[in-house]
Amino acid sequence: MAHKIPLFKIYWDEEDVDYVAKVIRNGSNWANGNEIKQFESELAELAGTKYCVTFNSGTSALHALFLAYDIKQGCEVIVPSFTFIATANAALFVGARPVFAEIEGKTYGLDPDDVNEKITPYTKAIMPIHYGGCPCQIKEIKEIADDHELFLFEDAAEALGAKVGISSVGSFGDSSIFSFCQNKLITTGEGGCAVTNSKEIFEKLKLIRSHGRLENSDYFTSVESMDYLSLGHNFRMSTITAALGISQIKKLNKIIKMRVKNAKYMNDELGTLNDVAIPNSLRGSAHVYQMYTIRINKPKQIRNKLMQYLADAGIMCKIYFEPVHLTKFYRKELGYHEGDLPITENISGQVLSLPMYPGLAEKELDYMINTIKQFFGDEQYEE
Repeated sequence: MAHKIPLFKIYWDEEDVDYVAKVIRNGSNWANGNEIKQFESELAELAGTKYCVTFNSGTSALHALFLAYDIKQGCEVIVPSFTFIATANAALFVGARPVFAEIEGKTYGLDPDDVNEKITPYTKAIMPIHYGGCPCQIKEIKEIADDHELFLFEDAAEALGAKVGISSVGSFGDSSIFSFCQNKLITTGEGGCAVTNSKEIFEKLKLIRSHGRLENSDYFTSVESMDYLSLGHNFRMSTITAALGISQIKKLNKIIKMRVKNAKYMNDELGTLNDVAIPNSLRGSAHVYQMYTIRINKPKQIRNKLMQYLADAGIMCKIYFEPVHLTKFYRKELGYHEGDLPITENISGQVLSLPMYPGLAEKELDYMINTIKQFFGDEQYEE
């Protein structure tokens, strides 16, 4: 179905095309060129960390992190259920168990109090997400991780460029990941990275992403025999992808400013509606609005009626996220049930993500705002 206003549009320009075309026209090194290291260097600087390793997806970056930190069978990792499923699946990839903790209602990030309650002798790590580009209570969660000598991993897939004070999201954890999937702040179509201050982890991540191979030079152009030190995967990012990332990252600040401007416009208008809670953030943190999610202070069926009303008006919207623990797989394989996370389930039943991207025109913003106001001004929305 074609929508008048899609959920997102990729922000690109001719510079993106030129960067990719340059690699293609080079006729070689499409898989392992210098652009990869350049992109990694720029990402590490942006995140405020010493090291960065790129991957073919954010999910691969998560998987590699868990392998690098020896998260394995018998370990538990505390994660939110209000997230994309990869956050929880990463633990299962290495045989560990994801343990779901509740979220809080302001940032929709992990609730530090419930995280504390979920710690057991088997807990090895805590992995919060920064929902939709909004920093969670990461300082409080870091304090808990430090007190219990647990690893802290930030799933910052949606939050490149977000800050807490002057510190970048991704710099609080022992290691963190970002995603460059097509709906993220900057995109390479698919792609991701892990950032860290640990040289040991950095070296492990490089082995894991490329078959466990020790590469002191370019594998494809060197006559040197290279040894394999560990079991690894083919998680590499291509040079073409990295070149697009270099071009995209140059536009990040501009993209964030445009998103924040659009979000403020929406907030000023939708914030007047009694039944709608607009996106919020903690004092001193900078939201980058990778998603623009409202919360309907009514039962779930009202949210669902609004979603259909907007779809009928040509406005794409989506529920981000349905709880992971209530998916068929997690019910069957891990024994989760409805009611296990009542706060998460309640919030998930009220949220609705609206279109948000840099190129939204004022007339499109007004159309969304007026359509939502019409819905709540119409008796049809009543239970």
